[in-house]
Amino acid sequence: MKSEAKKEKAAGLRLHNLRLRPGARHRVKRLGCGESSGHGKTSGKGHKGQKARSGGSLRLGFEGGQMPLIRRLPKRGFNNAAFHKRYAIVNLSELADFKSGSIVNEESLRAANLVRGNFYGIKILGDGELKHGLTIQAEKVSTAAREKIEKAGGTIAAPEAKAPRNGATEASAEKPKRAARSPASRKVKPKKTKVGKK
Repeated sequence: MKSEAKKEKAAGLRLHNLRLRPGARHRVKRLGCGESSGHGKTSGKGHKGQKARSGGSLRLGFEGGQMPLIRRLPKRGFNNAAFHKRYAIVNLSELADFKSGSIVNEESLRAANLVRGNFYGIKILGDGELKHGLTIQAEKVSTAAREKIEKAGGTIAAPEAKAPRNGATEASAEKPKRAARSPASRKVKPKKTKVGKK
């Protein structure tokens, strides 16, 4: 066995010698095989009740109708996670494939599959070296990355303003404003006089 293990180690991991780690697979617990097994008769489910039935289970935190603990405990504090701004991280080593003088912005990074998903902006970090000048348009640039970019003859510019996503805002911007009416042009309604009863 040891010699086989040594041979496999020398050959490296291959599809034909993949093995599960010891303890990863467990023996299936056999139920209902007689009282002497310890798992017979009720098969470990006890006598009657909701949890003894087929498909009978309780949701997490349910306490039988009693006010659950999560609702009994007082809530306080504030979580800022909903307003957190997530930045896509790009290192200088990943920008080596761009040609000298090219503009590196969100569109070009998405085209190169260097960033994906939804994020607030892009942050450039200084891991790696840059050998040629690039025009980088990013919301944030680390100090180390800035030094290396400028040393390579590149420039850092502010990213272009993103177009609004809602079509409604664009449509409202295109609509011409109505000219304000002058007070003289407004029609004045005659006042109604009340006739008193005799």
